[in-house]
Amino acid sequence: MPENKLPAAEAPNADVLDAVRAELLARADPVRASGVQAYMKSSLPSRGVRVPEVRQLVLAAAAAHPFASAGQLRSTVLELWRTASAREERYAAIDLTGLRMVAGDPLMLPIYEEIIRTGAWWDFVDGVAHRLYGLLESHRPLMTAVLLNWSRDADFWIRRASITSQLKAKARTDRDMLRAVIEPNLADPEFFIRKAIGWALREYAKTDPEWVRGFVSELGTQLSPLSRKEALRNLPDSPARSMEG
Repeated sequence: MPENKLPAAEAPNADVLDAVRAELLARADPVRASGVQAYMKSSLPSRGVRVPEVRQLVLAAAAAHPFASAGQLRSTVLELWRTASAREERYAAIDLTGLRMVAGDPLMLPIYEEIIRTGAWWDFVDGVAHRLYGLLESHRPLMTAVLLNWSRDADFWIRRASITSQLKAKARTDRDMLRAVIEPNLADPEFFIRKAIGWALREYAKTDPEWVRGFVSELGTQLSPLSRKEALRNLPDSPARSMEG
């Protein structure tokens, strides 16, 4: 269940919904759509619209039809997400969550959680995971507790989001929390968890390579070969690489 409950819903922005859906249909590429759907292994159809184009048309729709309130924006995101007939409509819903009006708004947390739990695939999950860091920056005590709780959730997509939430934090990375969300997941054989662990460590290694080397060495064989390989990808001289295999 979401960590926070949303207030009573406002009516969504129908003009934005209509504009986004119309533009996606107008830009549809059936040939590309077939390949995208096969690549994503998804039953949800694709329009074949490229991700940068989706983002562009979403921003244009929001500029042409401004939101009256953060509540209306939240309702629009949920309406577009829940009623999507194509994958790109869900991408558009995720792009709407990046608007400044809701930046750092803790009431977005249950929306991100719904997207992660019901999207249950890497493109959707990774699309909102970095939004969690925005909330962490604005509401650190709340979000620290949330992410630590998520790191032990039964849903591995929720756990993946907790692990990758600080990918863009760089020097502001909370190393104690990074360690704390990784450790409960070390024994999980799930590919998307092992990849997430390695990805999170690889990104932080760009800022603090010695800490990552030390952490990888400390974990030893508790760290899967996949996670270790990803973590050390850009640190070829690390002694810890000798433990790969």
